[in-house]
Amino acid sequence: MLCQSMFSAGRLILMLIEIDFNSDEAIYQQLRNQIILGIATSTLTEGEALPSVRQMADTIGINMHTVNKTYSLLRQEGYIKLDRRRGAVVAVDADELRAKAEVERELRGVLARAVCRGVSADDIHAMVDGIYKEYVYNEA
Repeated sequence: MLCQSMFSAGRLILMLIEIDFNSDEAIYQQLRNQIILGIATSTLTEGEALPSVRQMADTIGINMHTVNKTYSLLRQEGYIKLDRRRGAVVAVDADELRAKAEVERELRGVLARAVCRGVSADDIHAMVDGIYKEYVYNEA
């Protein structure tokens, strides 16, 4: 079952969160990835408050502990900060060296799987360029 929920983070623009309850990927990871995607596409912007743990859990239909785990992970990874008054707030840590190391670490696994499945370097470059352009040039 695929759960699609929208939430407002204090403004009229809504974000679509898609959770696939039949996926092998953990729900907290899916939610983490959806929030990072929202930040990358500027759907969620610097300084914007995310819904409370309770509100997010109720909206999506998941356990509050799952949302709390997601928010904690996003904080540890430098995507959000926890503010006593506003809750979870988008605050991207722009430490370039740490970001490059993290991306390289994640790419190694993705590229290893691609090589095992016979995906060519040209195809990988084309995919990376296409996806990157979606995020960087999404402001249109």
